[in-house]
Amino acid sequence: LISVLAGSWASAFQQGKKGEDANVRSVQGVVEDPQQTPVEGAVVQLKNTKSLQVRSFITQREGNYYFHGLSPDVEYELRATFREASSPLRRLTVFDSRKKAIVNLKLEPKQ
Repeated sequence: LISVLAGSWASAFQQGKKGEDANVRSVQGVVEDPQQTPVEGAVVQLKNTKSLQVRSFITQREGNYYFHGLSPDVEYELRATFREASSPLRRLTVFDSRKKAIVNLKLEPKQ
């Protein structure tokens, strides 16, 4: 009886762990200016290309941003802006299988 219960518990644990890992991913990175200095106060926007929902994050002193709870079945677009500068558009595609993607964004002066 104990071995049956232990086997059932282990199976349930594995299924729960698989479901958790398969359904969520995150993206994080650092926003830097053209001199590669981290930028505090930059606005990073993450756009869900399926629903067109946009989430925003304001970077802290180290220029870091973080978005979690992202679907692996959706493509996202990332862009950072600060004053008169913005980063080129970056994409996080469904083909990127990383659960914790790192996408650093470099600001460029607006032309």
